[in-house]
Amino acid sequence: MKDLAYLKLLAGQYPTEAKALAEMIRLQSVQRLPKGTELFISDVHGEDEAFTHILNNASGVIYEKIATALPDLPEEDRRALASLIYYPHEQLTRVGEDGPPGGWGRVLRRLLTVARVTAAKYSGRYVRAAMPEDLGYILEELLSDHDRENRAQYVSGILEAAQQAGSAADLARALCALIKRLAVARLHIVGDVYDRGPHADVIMDSLMQYHSVDMEWGNHDILWMGAAAGSAACVACAVRNCLQYDNMDMLENSYGVNLLPLAIFANRTYTDDAAAFAPRNLPGELYLPEDPLLFARMHKAISVIQYKLEGQLVRRRPEYAMADRDVLSRVNWQTYEMLIGDKRYPLRDRAFPTIDPENPLQLTDAEYILIGQLVDAFRRSEKLQQHVRFLYRVGNVYQTFNGNLLYHGCIPVNDDGSLMTFRFDGQELAGRALLDYCGQMARLGYFAQEQSMERKAGRDFLWFLWCGRHAPSFGRTHIATFERALLDDQSTWKEPQNAYYRWYEDEQFVLGLLHHFGCDKPWSRIINGHVPVKVGKGEDPRKAGGRLIVIDGGFCRAYQKKTGIAGYTMFFSSHGIRIAAHEPFTSRAEAISGNLDIRSHSLIIENLPERLLIGDTDEGQAIAARVEELRQLVQAYRLGQIAQAVPDAQGINA
Repeated sequence: MKDLAYLKLLAGQYPTEAKALAEMIRLQSVQRLPKGTELFISDVHGEDEAFTHILNNASGVIYEKIATALPDLPEEDRRALASLIYYPHEQLTRVGEDGPPGGWGRVLRRLLTVARVTAAKYSGRYVRAAMPEDLGYILEELLSDHDRENRAQYVSGILEAAQQAGSAADLARALCALIKRLAVARLHIVGDVYDRGPHADVIMDSLMQYHSVDMEWGNHDILWMGAAAGSAACVACAVRNCLQYDNMDMLENSYGVNLLPLAIFANRTYTDDAAAFAPRNLPGELYLPEDPLLFARMHKAISVIQYKLEGQLVRRRPEYAMADRDVLSRVNWQTYEMLIGDKRYPLRDRAFPTIDPENPLQLTDAEYILIGQLVDAFRRSEKLQQHVRFLYRVGNVYQTFNGNLLYHGCIPVNDDGSLMTFRFDGQELAGRALLDYCGQMARLGYFAQEQSMERKAGRDFLWFLWCGRHAPSFGRTHIATFERALLDDQSTWKEPQNAYYRWYEDEQFVLGLLHHFGCDKPWSRIINGHVPVKVGKGEDPRKAGGRLIVIDGGFCRAYQKKTGIAGYTMFFSSHGIRIAAHEPFTSRAEAISGNLDIRSHSLIIENLPERLLIGDTDEGQAIAARVEELRQLVQAYRLGQIAQAVPDAQGINA
């Protein structure tokens, strides 16, 4: 029995027995509706146009709704209708005042038919909440299935009146928005929005407007969280990544980080060609460097600062067990060789005027001022701070949702498959306890009081989560940034993975992880990102008999040659679980002008024997708990423990 004080608070929402009973009936009926469709996407890596298209077409769900609603519609008309739903503003701008081919009436009726099919599995209350306020009443009347035959003239009257009033385009936009809103009930981003691609900021803007989304942070997201929190090491890494991938538009024009001080410092300090630090040229990149030599020098300058800051960090955090990543201290600055094991490797570059062989981790005065300016720019970037606060609000290191376990990287394990133990703050942490600790430290790094020990420790821990040895979001022994830039021997470039990536092929191992996190539903799966699936070499995204799904399939163009496709997405609907492999996206402009869609190939993971209902989900459990509270409130009303509100018939208190 709930505490009577709590029930009195609940009575404020439901002041009479009748209102409490009505809500009980509504909630119990909602539990019998089919669960909404969940869409899973990972490793988007700044590919804003492809991501926006996947979001607009709900990864193929909307086209399926069109096919279901209008089975006799010719293929060309289906594509045109789909493109209108994906890009209503652009398509309606193209048709202008003359309206779409076939007239407004035909287009509006087709959109209405698709909207009815898309809305069919939701409660009326849910659908109403998804409608825009200004046209909500009109849409509600149009979507009503009540006595459709007798209401046909009424519906026709609404559509004709909209055309006569010049509001047909507004109504079409509202229907398109409603269809997209109802196609996906929940969006899961399983990590790595940031780095490599051109505009993670555009993706973040889209996610902030999305109706229901959560994020499982990837290590690249955490890097930018650390940079926004003021970690100098994370700032240096983030800037270096942007320079390495010729990706400066977002950093300078969107986030307002001024790189002129870096450019001036680099040109004054490094007079060599900095060939080892030449930026990568991606095919089709819009923002190629106009001065490759300047970019290479800037890349070199920030890389040296990064190596120094990371060396300082691993020295002050011995608990990270990463002394070997103090790379500058492992170089013989007389012979310019790096010691790895018992072998020495020559550096490709010998021009390092800011490195003192006696104290290689010491920043010069100019470097200290420069990194301070960059840290300040990151912390003062209003848009970046908005995006990072959103990451904290909807994200975490992992999540359990409707029986599935979602995380980006790995659950660190030893070679024998046992959970790997980390010692932090005097605690022995492994598995779920470790991931909970990681989430807590990540939040302290941003939200703890400025200059406090907690803030400083959390800020350093954000860097650890980005690239720390066996960190859950990273899953490798180290990141070979220095070796890849400065050593020719590619055997030194290897970044050994945690044993998790061998064990996740074993079904009993994966079932054990699911149980460890309390995911014991018949359909429970681990949804994983981070490591691209090499489809071109025959690798399957399904691991452990289909109990673990890796959905990093190469959304980022930089990985598409390696994977052979352009990304995976996964659906979990009331009927089952399936994944879609996507072919490369051309461009937004071509999708609009040619009614082009991303070609996808679906792979069924599991068809459920019975359709899943809301009552089977996390929401259903919360509803059941609420129903029980309401039942107790009704009982309290009937026993006279709580007085019901009495209608004020005289209007005395009006």
